[in-house]
Amino acid sequence: MQLIKNDLRRLLAGYAYASGLLGAALLVNLSLLGYDAAHPDRVLDVLYLFVAAVLLSMPVVRLQQGTLSLYGIIGGAAVVLANPLDATIIGLATAIGLAASTSIALRRRGVWPLLGNAAICAGSNALAALLAAQLRVGSYLPFAPRLAVILTMIVAQIAMVSTAFSIRTGQSIPNVLRQTLLQLLASYAYFALAALVISYVLDGTPLGYVLATIVCVLALALTDTIAGRRVRTGLESELSDADRHLVHSRAVEGVVHNLRNHMATAQAYLREIDTRKLDDVDRESLETATEAANDAVAVLHSLAQGATPKVSFSPNPVDLNELAARAIGMARPRARTKEVQLGIRESAADVKVRADPLLLREVMTNLVNNAIDAAPDGGRVDLSTGRRANGSPFVSVADNGPGVTDDHRHHLFEPHFTTKEGGTGLGLFMSYGIVREHQGQLIYEGNRRGAVFTVALPAFVNEPPQ
Repeated sequence: MQLIKNDLRRLLAGYAYASGLLGAALLVNLSLLGYDAAHPDRVLDVLYLFVAAVLLSMPVVRLQQGTLSLYGIIGGAAVVLANPLDATIIGLATAIGLAASTSIALRRRGVWPLLGNAAICAGSNALAALLAAQLRVGSYLPFAPRLAVILTMIVAQIAMVSTAFSIRTGQSIPNVLRQTLLQLLASYAYFALAALVISYVLDGTPLGYVLATIVCVLALALTDTIAGRRVRTGLESELSDADRHLVHSRAVEGVVHNLRNHMATAQAYLREIDTRKLDDVDRESLETATEAANDAVAVLHSLAQGATPKVSFSPNPVDLNELAARAIGMARPRARTKEVQLGIRESAADVKVRADPLLLREVMTNLVNNAIDAAPDGGRVDLSTGRRANGSPFVSVADNGPGVTDDHRHHLFEPHFTTKEGGTGLGLFMSYGIVREHQGQLIYEGNRRGAVFTVALPAFVNEPPQ
């Protein structure tokens, strides 16, 4: 119940924040009505920028948190070329593009994506256009002030987006910046350059509109390339993990099968020995040998479970929100020893899956414990649930530890590979096997500034009665 209250509180805070941004943009424009009247824009320019803002808001690249569109290019040009009122209206156009491109997601997430993006774009445009109004020399904006206005809009967007994510997820702003936005500095630099070019070529002539369109088309092509590369890289990584895990699983199955037979024979002979006929030294030796044999069988059982776990699917759906909340509760004593903060962001969408609840809890326990061990003293571990772009429910476990080096990345799911002192190296191997038997995916999505492991599973589907 407390988790639901926290989620509702964050949701209301998010809407209040977006409303505040829209209100601030409105106040800026009310204070500049006289300036807008004295500096009317070319109608065709405003229409062109509005339509371009809609179109460039539609194609998006999905990130670890949120999405990235090309709107920044048009937004940067708008704050240079248009008066504050028109620049603000162009910022609001992003809601139309987003609604057209993510209608399915909007049905699950409500109107927050529309309101949040529109408020951030309108607010950052109003702020930057206000600066432009102060820096114009007559009706012209020199190069240095022009660049400063564009950068102001971008910095304002970064600050507003970071604050919005912090409010909605409960993460600190520095953590949000570290996980997502700082990785996009190259993209924002490109936005600034493209916006600067459009602000010069869009001069009201037919050639100007053609040149501006060429810049936008090139940006779209670049986005498709980046998105395609991200998808290919992800698929190649997942395929590589699956191939390696399959190879190791088959090898482990063969070894376990042979050793089990030998260990069963050894245990049978050990049980036949009459301890009453042995002296104390021999009896102690027999007990030691029996314990060693039992330990070996337990290790073989663990390896077999990791190679091909036996999944017993529950007839009822397993809710990933409940699973994540349970994992957080179970991990609190372990986290307290390192003063690690635990956070959870439950999805409002349906994240029920077809699963073996016992095995899935084991996976979550492994991932959360690993995250706590990897986090520094006083660090943070966050769980989040939701649906991926293909509709698969997921749960992610993120920490702010050192992450995984490139050398270690390709050994994560191998048996007996570990970077922890005293670790067995079986947790991730077994977890990968369990998720694989669920026809799901266990994916590493982190970097050197923190590890993120995501479990994506098929959604629960009610089968029709026979």
